[in-house]
Amino acid sequence: MDADTGRLLYEKDADSRSLIASTTKIMTALLICEQCNVLDRMKIPAEAVGIEGSSMYLREGEVLTLQELLYGLMLSSGNDAAVALAIYCGGTVEGFVQMMNDKAFRLGLQGTHFENPNGLDSPNHYSTARDLAVLAAYAMKNSIFYQTVSTKSVRFGGRGLQNHNKLLWRVDGADGVKTGYTKAAGRILVSSATRQGRRLICVTINDGNDWQDHSNLLEEGFSRYTPNQIVEQGECMGTVSVLGGESERVQLLAAEDFVYPLTAEENPEILLSGPGFVYAPVVQGQEAGVGYVCLDGKVVGKVSLVYGQTVEYEKIQKRSFWKRLFGGTP
Repeated sequence: MDADTGRLLYEKDADSRSLIASTTKIMTALLICEQCNVLDRMKIPAEAVGIEGSSMYLREGEVLTLQELLYGLMLSSGNDAAVALAIYCGGTVEGFVQMMNDKAFRLGLQGTHFENPNGLDSPNHYSTARDLAVLAAYAMKNSIFYQTVSTKSVRFGGRGLQNHNKLLWRVDGADGVKTGYTKAAGRILVSSATRQGRRLICVTINDGNDWQDHSNLLEEGFSRYTPNQIVEQGECMGTVSVLGGESERVQLLAAEDFVYPLTAEENPEILLSGPGFVYAPVVQGQEAGVGYVCLDGKVVGKVSLVYGQTVEYEKIQKRSFWKRLFGGTP
């Protein structure tokens, strides 16, 4: 997925619901980054100690910052860190899980439902490749989340943590996001790479060769698809008739840029909406509808339009009484 535009460059079974293991922690970390001050310190409760699966080995009563717990969550995939953060942010694990599902709803993740903050297998805990890509693209816009998942290693409080995401060392521009594994779910990987300001997101579910597949898919995405400025702000997109105006037509200008990744063979077109005419007066800069960007007959985006100039009512001069009586031009 091209993160900026949301264009899917390649997909297969993108909407199949699956167990997602520790990639669940993308949502957990995102909520902490958005809802909490990561410099806050918390005392680790007993409920967050000895959680099954991957761990950062928290000890009851020790005090850590939320940022340190985020490192344990996203680098070491600590299930114990997930529980600690959930309790701190949501009051209870159950309260935090409700926050996770509320956020999923607001992001439009229709194929996603959470039962816990760490990704331990549960029949009603699932997502899709498409939803994970949308979630990751959104999360990477958060500077604290980005700084956390792009960190290769960190030391604090006698702990040394190294990121499980091997792509950070293997792929040019790799900067996230999260690994996951359970026996039932298989290997899950959500990755991100950024080159020249452009970010791609890749997701695989139950893929035994995920490191190589992600490397290949990211290279293909960067090499085959290039960002193209299809529309430039201020560019004339066409004209429309003005009924009852001093001028017969008015220009329609793009109110914004539109950039979209394309292959060398693709040629988008712009279709203008509306009846093809407007009534005077129109005001320069006033909203004038939208232009739809189409690719292979499918709308892939839209651009807001504004009028390029002001067109007043046409002034019709009335003839005086004497001219109407004796004739003559107005």
